[in-house]
Amino acid sequence: MFGYLTADRGHLTPEEDARYRAAYCGLCRTLRTRWGSLSGLTLNYDQCFLILLLQSLYEADERSGEEICVMHPRRPHSWWQSEYTEYAADMNIALSYLKLQDDWEDDGNLAALAASSSLKRAYGMISDRYPRQCGAMQTSILTLRQIEKSGKEDPDAAAETFAGLMAEVFAYRDDRWSDTLRHFGAALGRFLYIMDACMDLDSDSIRNRYNPFRRFYGLPDNGKRFSDILRMLLGECLFYFDILPLVEDVGILKNILCFGLWTQFDKKFDINKDDEHGIGPV
Repeated sequence: MFGYLTADRGHLTPEEDARYRAAYCGLCRTLRTRWGSLSGLTLNYDQCFLILLLQSLYEADERSGEEICVMHPRRPHSWWQSEYTEYAADMNIALSYLKLQDDWEDDGNLAALAASSSLKRAYGMISDRYPRQCGAMQTSILTLRQIEKSGKEDPDAAAETFAGLMAEVFAYRDDRWSDTLRHFGAALGRFLYIMDACMDLDSDSIRNRYNPFRRFYGLPDNGKRFSDILRMLLGECLFYFDILPLVEDVGILKNILCFGLWTQFDKKFDINKDDEHGIGPV
């Protein structure tokens, strides 16, 4: 999911920070036990947001404990897991596999080909288990590839394509909350795609790679221009977030949406964090 769905840990309470780290360790543990030690290389904090959101909404039974592992060999660390940890681990593998395949198709990246080969069997099993989600991923990546090859600078079309992928990932099952989760996931997907395009504009332009904002390369005030667009997109995301009856871990989730999502953007465009982009706590 591009690596933006992370908490600003400076704004978390000690209890929230411990809970957040334990969710991450639970995801790492699940990946390694479910899909092998190499799968841990795909680990990122993005999927922790998915775990926390679904856990807060559906309140599944949790398993927890402490252990020493390869990543933390000196002292025991806490972890917790639920069925949504397993789901997020599967989605993480599926997204990683298809991204690596796309890198191989686009750039002839041999390292990506080798890495995707190590995940091929796992992806096949996950695709059988979650055909709706994996089908949406495949369709989205293929459509994005076609948009990129066309060279047409159409940020709305590209963002909407990624929105379709995220909608199905967040809709864990068909129930009373599936429509709201799809709307939320789609809105978040639009935000994330546009955020990534803003962040990669300079490098994409220098390398002559596709970016829907190439016409803005080198112009002044891009920070303000992009911040205005992103504020509007995040506003839609927060609208659907507020509909969901979330209680547990809602402080961590709000932190990610109101602070963490902006961390890399603020640093790149030298924006004052106290401004909060007009969003503020939800």
